[in-house]
Amino acid sequence: MSWSEPDSGDAEQEIQILRTRITRELVGAVRDVPPALVPRALCRVCASLLPDVAGLSLSVLGQETGMNVVLFATDEVAGHLAEIQYTLGDGPGVEAVRLRAPVFAPDVTLGADVRRWPLFCVQAAKAGAAAVFSMPLTAGARALGTLDLYQKTTGPLDGGQVRTALLVADALSLAVTAIERAASGSGGVVTWLDGAESDRVEIHQATGVLMVHLGVGAEEALLRLRARAFAQGSTSLDVARAVIDGSTDFRDE
Repeated sequence: MSWSEPDSGDAEQEIQILRTRITRELVGAVRDVPPALVPRALCRVCASLLPDVAGLSLSVLGQETGMNVVLFATDEVAGHLAEIQYTLGDGPGVEAVRLRAPVFAPDVTLGADVRRWPLFCVQAAKAGAAAVFSMPLTAGARALGTLDLYQKTTGPLDGGQVRTALLVADALSLAVTAIERAASGSGGVVTWLDGAESDRVEIHQATGVLMVHLGVGAEEALLRLRARAFAQGSTSLDVARAVIDGSTDFRDE
């Protein structure tokens, strides 16, 4: 039996069985795993639970406005899709967080999706994606982040894939919340994020540099960094690294 095709019988019972299996898989994947290796372990099990998609990523919201962390990505395309949404501040994942509801873009190459997110769709198609699907991670009324899937061909996910993806997102919501509480050290530092993406440290460093150089606040500095990334057709991380190594100086503007 595949994860997207549960046993026949009562539909509600099938969903509950699948939910239990997914939860067990995720719990088993991170049991006794050092915090730095948790993202990699979660990535492996999510890929096995959703084998029919081309790739996926998990992004969690940071403590600061406009900041997020790509906790894991199965491949370069999935990671880039998450990054460009962070850079643009737009796309299915951004809207899924805002609405706290699934947002699907079954064709980022033309039609309604392109009209809805023209900038994101151009970049997504250029990266190699043809369809993108975002499931929010939530804790009550609070959005935690998104589970984002992509396909290399256009078209919707089938019913079984949607069901499984939503259940995986629900289980990840519980996992993220539980691990966050268990691993938070003094001062509320979430140590399990240490193994996620150190690139966010570079974003913070570059934002600090821009604050000093331009005499602006953190939010304005981050917006300027994103705007430069968009203008250059790159990512916020690329521009941040250029600011840090001195090859880009915003004072030249």
